[in-house]
Amino acid sequence: MSKFRMLSAALLLALAGCSTGAPDSSTADHDAEEARDVGAPADASGDSPEAREVVTTGSLTVIVDDPSVAVDEVVAIVENVDGRIDSRSETAADSSKKASARLTVRIPADEVTETIEEMGEVGEVKNVSLTSDDVTQYGRDLDARISALEASTDRLLELMEEADSSEALIDAENALSERQADLEALRSEREYLSDQVAMSTLTVSLTAESTADFEAGGFLGGIKSGWNSLVGFLSSALVALGALVPWAIVLGVPATLIIWLVRRRRRQRRSRLPQSRAVPTEE
Repeated sequence: MSKFRMLSAALLLALAGCSTGAPDSSTADHDAEEARDVGAPADASGDSPEAREVVTTGSLTVIVDDPSVAVDEVVAIVENVDGRIDSRSETAADSSKKASARLTVRIPADEVTETIEEMGEVGEVKNVSLTSDDVTQYGRDLDARISALEASTDRLLELMEEADSSEALIDAENALSERQADLEALRSEREYLSDQVAMSTLTVSLTAESTADFEAGGFLGGIKSGWNSLVGFLSSALVALGALVPWAIVLGVPATLIIWLVRRRRRQRRSRLPQSRAVPTEE
């Protein structure tokens, strides 16, 4: 019975130690030893440049002749540096907008500058924007929590092997299931963060080159202004003509009928006039 109480007390102590989420002394010593083994000089925060974790994201616009052709060139550049395409969309040109394309690409973090320079071979690069987010402390916090849960899981497995009652075994199994679920969630989060650090995200917008516009002043500007005035006048005239058509139909038909009747009556009068002159008048 005393052995069962000792096992239960040890289990409670293990669970209490895990709930704090803090790494044990061996983990801290291991991290410190790894930091001392790095031969690069440390920065102001005490961390070597190689130990820093930075997430880089950015966007750029490339002016091209034909976006549909430029898309394939951008894909080739990304694949050449062992990158990948996360999303791709293309829009055809119409009367209201130019042709365009948009890609979200993932490239190795150390290839960002070189990749942007190679985009200059596709077209004119404009509006370049890069953002760097230092996630070193967040990554270390995840590593510490993962180490603490791994140690807690090992201790629970040892307690399960030493348990001599079903109650102690069930308690240990329930605690172990919770710890393993938390551990898998943290490992997944750490894997995602490491991917964001290793592979930078770039949004590439491809836009067709705009046609040249006439200058506001000078001879060409006068021609453009005159042409625009002529087009505006003709457009207004057509609108006015279209507005008059219904009125012409409504008023024109009765007016035409009246004119026809008047002309008919005049012809009848003229046809009767010679007969009236031939009849003699009585004295």
